[in-house]
Amino acid sequence: MTMRTTTNLAPKFAALLLLLLSPCAHAAAQEARARLEEYMNASARADRFSGAVLVARDGKPVFVSAYGTADAENDVPLTPQHKFRLGSITKQFTAAAVMLLQERGKLSVQDPVCKHVAPCPEAWRPVTLHHLLTHTSGVPSFTSLPDYKKTEPLPSPVESTLARFRDLPLEFAPGESFNYSNSGYVLLGHVIERVSGKPYAEFVRQEIFAPLGMNDSGYDDPSRVVKRRARGYTFDGDELRNAPFLDMTIPHAAGALYSTVGDLLLWDQALYTEKLLPRRAVEQMFTPARNGYAYGWASTRLFDRPLVTHNGGINGFTTNIMRFTGDRVTVVVLSNVESPHTDRVARDLAAVVFGQPYRVPAERAVAKVDPKLYDDYAGEYQLAPAFSITITREGDRLFAQATGQPRFEIFPESETVFFLKVVEARLTFRRDEQGRVTGLVLDQGGRQMPAGKVK
Repeated sequence: MTMRTTTNLAPKFAALLLLLLSPCAHAAAQEARARLEEYMNASARADRFSGAVLVARDGKPVFVSAYGTADAENDVPLTPQHKFRLGSITKQFTAAAVMLLQERGKLSVQDPVCKHVAPCPEAWRPVTLHHLLTHTSGVPSFTSLPDYKKTEPLPSPVESTLARFRDLPLEFAPGESFNYSNSGYVLLGHVIERVSGKPYAEFVRQEIFAPLGMNDSGYDDPSRVVKRRARGYTFDGDELRNAPFLDMTIPHAAGALYSTVGDLLLWDQALYTEKLLPRRAVEQMFTPARNGYAYGWASTRLFDRPLVTHNGGINGFTTNIMRFTGDRVTVVVLSNVESPHTDRVARDLAAVVFGQPYRVPAERAVAKVDPKLYDDYAGEYQLAPAFSITITREGDRLFAQATGQPRFEIFPESETVFFLKVVEARLTFRRDEQGRVTGLVLDQGGRQMPAGKVK
């Protein structure tokens, strides 16, 4: 899916392969490299993927590449050494920090949160650190509050962020359900600071990054000069734009760290050893509670293999790390564009490694149709009582906007079928016997969802 922009997002990559292989293993590695390279080149062309990827086996990089631009305004190409905001991949480092403090006897994951937080609301008294780590606390996520977007540009030290949700009622009794909560991990960051006596950023740098040699990782502070820091972008239709500003005091221990694909491989490998944490602590960190979520990681299976993984999304960036622990295979995908494709890229790169089915991204041709048709399609289409898709025309362009979501341009595949470039979805408009448009069908994720035209 080619999208037009003012910047060059043509593939730019550097790839590495293992050396000193037997002839058969070398040939297999060469074939895997060719397939990985083919896939990523296609993703850069069709999906406009911009970012860095790494595939490793047994701790050795099999494929490392970068595509797109680190700074679109100055045409700076991305490299694997560029630093990306991690978003929620941050949570696994927060979880590791809690485990370190537990190993040192400073706290227990079974501690009530009120043991380490004051003042502590009455509603939080049954909440433990374990509940926070596993998103089973019932503490509402402040990023889901109606006014959150308005607060993104404003500095918010941890105490100020806690004040946003401190007095809200729990969504459910602790331990009884699962609801992903950024509030819980900001609260954990606050506990880390209270127990260790150090700012969260300093604790993670001194106790995790420095011992592991992760010299290209840290807490993202826009006021600092950080060499090879990638800028974050989003799409407005076909146009690449700078991502909305987010004051980095806000995400804190829930999403404020940055890193590189190389540093994340160091992190991955450390978790197979006792260099940072003893084996029992790592096993506890990977033991799932509800919904397969453990401590900062999701524990699941893919291609009939055990997998621990997490993705991330923050203004201008989408990320994913996959660890196939039984095979010692690691996949890292870091993108500096808000993109729905990042998770699929990670999954497909793993599919290449394991010889599983995957689809090489392909560009879709835009058909030439009479824009006068667009007037017939404009209107509101209801998929559910509280969920609709609104179609609007602007000149010779047609746009779709689902309830609570951004507006995206849709492109004609034929006179009645339109597709989106930002996600794998298409809309088929339906007419009655008199030729009036009566509805559409949304085809996405293998599901076909009809919607009647209500306006």
